[in-house]
Amino acid sequence: MKISGRTFIISGGASGLGRACVQDICTAGGNAAILDMNADLGSALVKEIGPSSSSAKFFACDVVDTANIASAVAEVAAWIKHTGKPLGGIIPAAGVGRPGLILDRNLNPVSIEAIDFVLGINLRGTLDLVRQALPHLAASPPDGPDGERGVVVMVASSAAFEGQMGQVAYAASKGAVASMTLPMARDLSRFGIRVVTIAPSMFDSAMTAVMSDKVKKGLEKAMEFPIRAGKPEEFSSLVKQIIENVMLNGVVIRLDGATRMPSKL
Repeated sequence: MKISGRTFIISGGASGLGRACVQDICTAGGNAAILDMNADLGSALVKEIGPSSSSAKFFACDVVDTANIASAVAEVAAWIKHTGKPLGGIIPAAGVGRPGLILDRNLNPVSIEAIDFVLGINLRGTLDLVRQALPHLAASPPDGPDGERGVVVMVASSAAFEGQMGQVAYAASKGAVASMTLPMARDLSRFGIRVVTIAPSMFDSAMTAVMSDKVKKGLEKAMEFPIRAGKPEEFSSLVKQIIENVMLNGVVIRLDGATRMPSKL
């Protein structure tokens, strides 16, 4: 599927991995609907892409609020009708991490509020955005000899497979995203819609920006090559390939430089 002439919904699109996806999609001739809670960053990104360009538009959206998602998706649908560039993909890239031991040394269990916060954004928010945008994707005109309508590109994490201490909620959220990739692809095959999930290791993002130097150095010890955090543009480059390569479907792709996370730092 070609990116040019299509619209892509990217949640968490104002920063980090989502931002890089927005930039690459617009560069390739597509339109990017930037869904995010940070209006300042979202508006700044639209201006950066080009004040005279109509290829990117910001839509305020909180992915833990079903009604808010519905409103944002309706606004995106109206924009698509105006531009004439049909929906080609959904990229739910909004994510958070809140570390917490399931049971600390004082025998206090992790709070249910912390669990709900992580699962609400990383899992429920991903699934809710995808399900609400899918009717519009399924209504897009089929493209090419395979009759493809589009692709869903979800974001898991290496923590889905090697979650570290304090990552029970985070690993649960990302493991669930990885696990639902194949059944979602099977559900959507009749519509010509593919589903692929990327499981990145540590990448430069707002989430990793708050990590201490000690934690980052500890993580580097688990890296093979390259010995550094991934760059957002390396993530978005894979997203671009997933969009364009129709044989990528129902799979979770690790993007981690052969990193395998240890139990402890």
